[in-house]
Amino acid sequence: MTTAHHLRLIDGMRARDFPSERTPAGSGVSGPGYHRAFLHTDEHWGSGGTERLEHRAQCVAEHDALLTLLTLRWGEPELVSLWSAQARMAAGEEIAEPWADPVASCEYLQLWRIEERWIALGLHQQDSGPGCELSVLVTVVDPP
Repeated sequence: MTTAHHLRLIDGMRARDFPSERTPAGSGVSGPGYHRAFLHTDEHWGSGGTERLEHRAQCVAEHDALLTLLTLRWGEPELVSLWSAQARMAAGEEIAEPWADPVASCEYLQLWRIEERWIALGLHQQDSGPGCELSVLVTVVDPP
């Protein structure tokens, strides 16, 4: 997918109503008060080392390009570390949807608050190995 495609997807997510219950939605999931899409995931790439390294480089480049364009559009995002929410989760606290998955998989999120909705851009890079995922969340639920 191209950055232009990602921007159209985000705009569509911002405009769509939220479903009353959790349901698969394209390359992601939607639920009460949120839409989440996975823009790049490891499962779309082969298991070979070279392919995975290429995927990681492409994933990071796509994150950086999307971050640049969204910053031009909406201004500087709030960089939010998820460390404290991860520590609370590890201690047994339940993190409510739609934040549980991003908290479990990302070190930080880039957040914008636009027209009563949060837009979160997340990049998950595995410490051990070349894995990388890029996701976007649009929600009315405040971050944890």
